[in-house]
Amino acid sequence: MVATREVIIPTGMEILYEKYHYCPGIRIGNTVYVSGQVGRDENLQVVEGIEAQFIQAFENVKKVLLTAGVTFDDVVEMVTYHVTTPASASGSQPLMIPHLSLFMEIKDRYFMHQYPTWTKVGVIALSDPRLIVEIKCTALR
Repeated sequence: MVATREVIIPTGMEILYEKYHYCPGIRIGNTVYVSGQVGRDENLQVVEGIEAQFIQAFENVKKVLLTAGVTFDDVVEMVTYHVTTPASASGSQPLMIPHLSLFMEIKDRYFMHQYPTWTKVGVIALSDPRLIVEIKCTALR
């Protein structure tokens, strides 16, 4: 039996599929794959402020999950990409994830009962230089 592929496009995210040609989420069987979500609003404007950007990224993940019929309790894997701070001219090491404690505090507002596996990756930049985090998840229904 071949599992069917169902594209998940929450209201307000249609442009991602139509213009940028990627799916906010895909469900295959009982598995939901959520594309990396960032701190952009429905008009694709980057949200100002570190905390606000983290919250918006999680809210965007939440939209995809809910449209797919799952919640954060169903997420089994999360991968986050964090923009690092560069090494200084004086030779200090780059700060891998400069706002990790704030990110974890916000993450715990969304993952309150079931915790996923979590991989944190430091990157030089994301798709827009104003973005500081991207969140990608896999959930089981």
